[in-house]
Amino acid sequence: MFETLSDRLARSLKKISGKSRLNHDNIQGTLREVRKALLEADVALPVVKEFTNHVRKRALGQEVARSLNPGQQFLKVVQSELTLMMGEVNEKLDLSTQPPAVVLMAGLQGAGKTTSAAKLARYLKDREKKKVMVVSADVYRPAAIKQLETLAGEVEVEFFPSDEKQKPVDIAKNALSQAKKMHMDVLIVDTAGRLHVDNELMKEIQDLHGAINPVETLFVIDAMIGQDAVNTAQAFNEALPLTGVVLTKTDGDARGGAALSVRQVTGKPIKFLGVGEKVDALEPFHPDRIASRILGMGDIMSLIEEVEQKVDKEKAAKLAEKVQKGKRFDLEDLREQLQQMQNMGGMTAMLEKLPGMGNIAQMAEQANMTKQFKQMDAIIGSMTPAERRNPDILNGSRKRRITIGSGTNIQDLNRLLKQHKQMAKMMKKMKGGGLQKMMRGMGGMFPGGGPGGMPPMGGGGLPPGLGQ
Repeated sequence: MFETLSDRLARSLKKISGKSRLNHDNIQGTLREVRKALLEADVALPVVKEFTNHVRKRALGQEVARSLNPGQQFLKVVQSELTLMMGEVNEKLDLSTQPPAVVLMAGLQGAGKTTSAAKLARYLKDREKKKVMVVSADVYRPAAIKQLETLAGEVEVEFFPSDEKQKPVDIAKNALSQAKKMHMDVLIVDTAGRLHVDNELMKEIQDLHGAINPVETLFVIDAMIGQDAVNTAQAFNEALPLTGVVLTKTDGDARGGAALSVRQVTGKPIKFLGVGEKVDALEPFHPDRIASRILGMGDIMSLIEEVEQKVDKEKAAKLAEKVQKGKRFDLEDLREQLQQMQNMGGMTAMLEKLPGMGNIAQMAEQANMTKQFKQMDAIIGSMTPAERRNPDILNGSRKRRITIGSGTNIQDLNRLLKQHKQMAKMMKKMKGGGLQKMMRGMGGMFPGGGPGGMPPMGGGGLPPGLGQ
């Protein structure tokens, strides 16, 4: 997310960041570039105007003029105003009511309401330790009811059954009654969407809202529809007392205009970002961290939280112990590392959260690292346990069997074996060493030397600092 905007802003701000003196002309020139970058990113025009006016006033004022480094101070002003534009701080769900707290999901068809309901249920169960029930009031799409039932099973929360013959208000009331009996903490109600805003949809959802009186009414919106997202948000905001926004499909949106506009236009905070298809791909929205990411300054806090949530600590500890005792690093260990990285959204998602690594994250994406990681995983998966433990036994016939089984060729297999050998050598040198060295040396995992591979980073390892 934000790659295009981040790239354009970096170019615009680079010229001014090193200047020891700022004047009206160079501030105006830079703001013209910034304005153009924001408009190209599909940020709403009124929002762009207000943002550039605020930056101009602060940049021409005493705050920048009297600083020791005016260029750097100007960047701080831009970061601060970006943060304010998106809401300043993360606003959590307000569930402080007599249980069950009702959360109503509203939005257009195809925005990702049903998936977001399941993701939110998982988030509340895992992170907030809540007992959650979900129900679908979408009587127009029986498939949506079935989808929510399947997802509820996957995230292990309670599902209240419904069918297309019932009225949405009756479904919601019955679910609320059952949630009370079962002493649930939260009831999440998924609603019907339409392909566009219409009076019938609004009347139905207003009746539903009045019947169950939710503490949170979340508007679910597809980030990729850009400027239309803002118009739709406005229409829903006029019809319903919205309390927040869930921005979905942000992993596929390189522009990010919706994220920068929705708060300003509706006055309602973005509470969550949908960052992928998996049921755990939901992040709380932190305006300060997003502003930092847009300006290429990274987002270390989110990366740390992700490691805490998604890395299997037991497996990581076993590998560390194995390395410190000087035991052989085998292909099973390599596969484990690849899977851990995929759990965290892949190499690109990790790199873009590191300060100054935006360009390398883009290079990783262009090199299609995710595909290469999956290919490596498939190759290792086609080996026998004995071959994974000791790749030296791989002869011609074994290699042919593995490549046929994984749908790859001999060159792919040989490249993987070479990378594993490099990594195993490095691990051997680290007998008794710390995890920090191990993380820095994980360059052997990256398909770096082959065609379409990733260029070496920091002498062939991960960027310095990852693992510190």
